[in-house]
Amino acid sequence: MIEYLYASLLLISGVLIYFAFKQYNVSKELMADGIKTNATVIDLLRVSSDDGYTYKPVFEYYDRGNNRVTFESEVSSNPAPYKVGDKVKIVYSKTSDHRRIISFWGLYRWTIILLSLASPLLIIGGGYILYSKW
Repeated sequence: MIEYLYASLLLISGVLIYFAFKQYNVSKELMADGIKTNATVIDLLRVSSDDGYTYKPVFEYYDRGNNRVTFESEVSSNPAPYKVGDKVKIVYSKTSDHRRIISFWGLYRWTIILLSLASPLLIIGGGYILYSKW
């Protein structure tokens, strides 16, 4: 019975690793084939949280067709990571709605988070299964 628990941990880690790899590939393809431009912070949205308020930047940029595009950051923080009027380098896809801030965390945040969750599950589940075979 306990083998099913450890096998499920191993399976969950495999799923998390798969999605981490997908997120990495999105960032990799954006950097290779995407359009790089500057975006301007036009607003800081105030988001209520358990510890008070956090701030989520709203960015604006113009695409190749000279269309104005605005988008909200996925992440909010306190203190605010940017001030209104700050310029940020971004990359966006020609064919989809994928866009990322060109920074380490902007590009690889989800890859790191998913791998951080998958690693202990992989070690515990895989270690038990390897150990139980001997």
